[in-house]
Amino acid sequence: MNVQLNKAVFLDRDGVINEVKTHRVKFVNRKEDLYFLENVPESIKKLNDAGFKVFVVTNQGGVGLGYMTEDTLNDIHDHMARELAKQGAQIHEIMACTHAPHENCYCRKPGSQMLLDLIDDYDIDIMKSYMVGDREPDIEAGNAVGIKSLMVVNTHPEAYKSFKDLSEAVDWILEDEKA
Repeated sequence: MNVQLNKAVFLDRDGVINEVKTHRVKFVNRKEDLYFLENVPESIKKLNDAGFKVFVVTNQGGVGLGYMTEDTLNDIHDHMARELAKQGAQIHEIMACTHAPHENCYCRKPGSQMLLDLIDDYDIDIMKSYMVGDREPDIEAGNAVGIKSLMVVNTHPEAYKSFKDLSEAVDWILEDEKA
């Protein structure tokens, strides 16, 4: 049997999709605190239109630390997915590590278990896939599974490339795919 592998883009949430530590919001602990960064819905839609599966992989230690409940986190993610869908952008699945930072679990980035599970569940071709994050743990998680890891907002020496925002990274992904 010949399995068709899928291409994917894995996105960190805070700092890539939505604002965090800005004048409007410090942390996203309720759905009213979720503000999309500029051009995010359009960027995700471009990926969808190009045939990429789009996933969110996010560390949400606030649950493990007691700052919010898992139900509240699910409400935030349901709200995010609905708001993106209104603009034609689809997230295929959202995975969150809710362990506290000190629990040393395998899923919390820089651990790569969330990525590995999605790669396995969706038959993802790592050679045609990308991780986009704004912090070192995102880059380390992507590199650990062998996908091109892109940094937005910040720079990191282990990032494959760095960009000012998701829109710029997506434009590069779409060009890189043709190469």
